[in-house]
Amino acid sequence: MYDDYKDRVEFFLVYIREAHPTDGRQARINERHNIFVKQPAKYVERVAVAKEMCTQLDLKLPPLIDNLDDRVNQAYNAEPDRLYLIGVDGRIAYQGARGPRGFDPAELEVAIREAVRKE
Repeated sequence: MYDDYKDRVEFFLVYIREAHPTDGRQARINERHNIFVKQPAKYVERVAVAKEMCTQLDLKLPPLIDNLDDRVNQAYNAEPDRLYLIGVDGRIAYQGARGPRGFDPAELEVAIREAVRKE
């Protein structure tokens, strides 16, 4: 999707608080994949975790990192993960269901096609 629309839509990954930190609710799948991350206590730590994640997952999307006050996470009800499309008018054009079960990239792509067609 990113490759298909990157010339017409700006894509970002917004890194919010760690969903499964070792000092919180560590996920078994993280243990199986040797992913052990503490909840960052400082912004620079959160940035470092986000950069490492992007590197390890070879993500093409540019990351934006929420502050430790979790303002973006709270404003968009983003935890644990969620897809959004923000229109050129600054309004939410698409809000996906809460992830991971509601994480539906195909649904987002339909919304992107519709938004791009209206341009």
